[in-house]
Amino acid sequence: MERIARSARAAGHKVAKAPARVRESALRATAARIRERAAAILAENRLDVDAGRAAGLSPALVDRLSLDERRLAAVAASVEEVAGLPDPVGRIERLARRPNGLLVGRMRIPLGVVLMIYEARPNVTAEAFALCLRAGNAVVLRGGSEAHRTNLALGEAIGHGLEVAGLPAAAAQVVPVTGRTIVEALLQRDGDIDLAIPRGGEGLIRFVAERARMPVIQHYKGVCHVYIDAAADPDMALAICENAKVSRPGVCNAAETILVHEAIAASFVPRLVERLAARGVEIRGDERVRALATGVVPAAEADWGTEYLALIVAVRVVPSLDEAVRHIETYGSSHTEAIVTRDHAAAMRFLGEVASSTVLVNASTRFADGGELGLGAEIGISTTRLHAYGPMGAEELTTTKFVVFGDGHIRN
Repeated sequence: MERIARSARAAGHKVAKAPARVRESALRATAARIRERAAAILAENRLDVDAGRAAGLSPALVDRLSLDERRLAAVAASVEEVAGLPDPVGRIERLARRPNGLLVGRMRIPLGVVLMIYEARPNVTAEAFALCLRAGNAVVLRGGSEAHRTNLALGEAIGHGLEVAGLPAAAAQVVPVTGRTIVEALLQRDGDIDLAIPRGGEGLIRFVAERARMPVIQHYKGVCHVYIDAAADPDMALAICENAKVSRPGVCNAAETILVHEAIAASFVPRLVERLAARGVEIRGDERVRALATGVVPAAEADWGTEYLALIVAVRVVPSLDEAVRHIETYGSSHTEAIVTRDHAAAMRFLGEVASSTVLVNASTRFADGGELGLGAEIGISTTRLHAYGPMGAEELTTTKFVVFGDGHIRN
């Protein structure tokens, strides 16, 4: 681990100085290699998936682990999309002239070396590499044992891309061994690693946060809400709720709680329960929801703060927008919330008063994703506010330094 961390630090210096076109070339070569090696990567992934099922992984984790031709093609496309993004490194922002004539601005620079620790999702291997390299960083990629074969296969494509561009292989290293002792050793290397980003279950994130000697970007869980306002279009609301819950229930931007304004509850709740139940969703409702629809399981207090990652949703009737906001403040995880309404004032209040990292109007929570929000990909979703909040792309993997332009200025 000492060798990996030190070589990453040395490689990071070279990557930070590499021209944007060189880093872009590495990314495009990596995407091409993923496509060329698709059959081999998918074969390794099938071995991982079979082993995961045999080990009793949950359906949500198996879904996150699984690649097919479509998903792998999307991984390659996201790497290419990141390659085509504007380069953040060296960009000067907020340039302004001081009263004494000095020009003062801030220049974006790489963070240095990023340690990515993640479970189950092999797409993170390629996308984290792409974002780190676009931002001029080196990255150490420590995936979980359940995706180890797939990660190594993707690591081969990454190494090929770096080689084609003339960049050091140590700029993106897939840790070749598994086990938490390896993670602990890396988390002690604060002299070589500048930032740790854990991406996985709450247990993993707490493990990293408690042991890291460097800053940690935290993303504990996604307790995401959809609030159906009194002025909602019912058909739109039903479509959004179905998509937010059913399209991929095992991901962090899936809706876990639906709040319905009491003014439309009598007509809307039965339709909502019928539609979601037809898709295999278990509905856990409060007393008012159970009075309006059949087949609803009584919701316990714990349900309101639970990230199910499954075809289960909690539904509650609320008397007002104020109560919807209060519920989100009490039980939410600062991830993603949506309001469905035709009332512009209600929408703007919701946007202003809900402090979660992504807030949507008349759109599914499933759009809380770096690729969907124009970042090309995401290295994670930060639910803490320093130094980034929400989906993190290449720009969020840089920091700024002050740059000052003078003309012989001296300070009196």
